[in-house]
Amino acid sequence: MYIDLIIVILVLILVIFFFRKFSSFVYAIAIIDIFLRIMDFLAVKIPLKELGNILPNSIPDILNNYLKDTVLDIFLWGYVIIYIFFLVYITNYFIHKKK
Repeated sequence: MYIDLIIVILVLILVIFFFRKFSSFVYAIAIIDIFLRIMDFLAVKIPLKELGNILPNSIPDILNNYLKDTVLDIFLWGYVIIYIFFLVYITNYFIHKKK
C-alpha cells in the first residue's frame, strides 16, 4: 500500500535529522532516485518479478501514485528544482576538485 512512500519519507527524515544540511537532503533525494531507477532497470532486464512488484520505478512514480493534479505538479516542480541543486553541487565538486 503506502510502504514505498513511508520508506522514502523515513529515509529523508533520518538524513535531515542526522546531517541537518540542505545539501545532504538533495544528495539523499538523488541517491534514492538513482537507486530506484537502477533497481527498475535490473527488474526489467533480469526477469525477477518479485523485484518489480516490490520497488517503485522512481520518486516521481511514487508521487504519481499518491498525488493528483495541482499538488502533484507542485511536488514534481520541487523534485526538478532539487535535481537542479544536485547538478549544481556535482558540477561545483568537479570544477573545484584537486588533482
